[in-house]
Amino acid sequence: MSLDRFVNRLKRKCRDQDSEGENQAKSAKQASVSSAVTVNGGISRAGSLAWKEIRAENLDLDYVRLFTKSEADSILQDLEKSVTYNTGQLARVMMFGKWVDIPRKQTAYGEEGLTYTFSGNTVPARPWIPSLTRIRDILTSLTGVHFNFVLVNRYKDGCDYMGEHKDDEKDLSPDCPIASLSFGQPRDFYFKHQDSRGKNATRTVERVSLVLEHGGLLLMKAPTNQYWYHALPQRKRLGQVRVNLTFRKMNPAMCKPLKTEL
Repeated sequence: MSLDRFVNRLKRKCRDQDSEGENQAKSAKQASVSSAVTVNGGISRAGSLAWKEIRAENLDLDYVRLFTKSEADSILQDLEKSVTYNTGQLARVMMFGKWVDIPRKQTAYGEEGLTYTFSGNTVPARPWIPSLTRIRDILTSLTGVHFNFVLVNRYKDGCDYMGEHKDDEKDLSPDCPIASLSFGQPRDFYFKHQDSRGKNATRTVERVSLVLEHGGLLLMKAPTNQYWYHALPQRKRLGQVRVNLTFRKMNPAMCKPLKTEL
């Protein structure tokens, strides 16, 4: 199914929301991700989408399987053909005083002049391409948030990974959610509270884990990134590609000027 057809289907679902009523939400079964996390029902409706609400101390996440398998397959194929990834200095970050290669492919798209600075590097936004623009518009219709930037990460297999970090940089609008869309190989993903990390942990806070599915959408809402690190660990037995899109709202006034040309 094309993205345009999906947009029309989503609009029809939203028009049907009132007629579905609140009884469906009340009848949804409650589940548990872990003893420290409450999952409120199976349904927080936007049309007929079934949102899973994941809550813990200062952690606010919403998750939904947004696209069907056929829709997600089509989107992944489109992304594999149309996305251009960074190379050279833009594909490196500063770790413990040394420049190292990012353990995955990465790039960014968005409005003119926007950049994203993390781990010593400043990544510029390439001009929007049609595949990402359509997905952005779907997320705007769904959430009401105008996302002006997307960071794209491509994991060739389970050997590619993302280490523990917080998306709390100054160039991000702090009160807006980050919308993380996954396509391809399902991967486990976890959150770890800042007070429970490493040798200097001051207390024990249970880790929150979930699986990011093909076509799944995770909304990370404030104040999650102030208190919780997240990571996508290595899983060497997994052999399929995964492409992740994290749509963000950047504050243009806080974006650093570009130092490295594309």
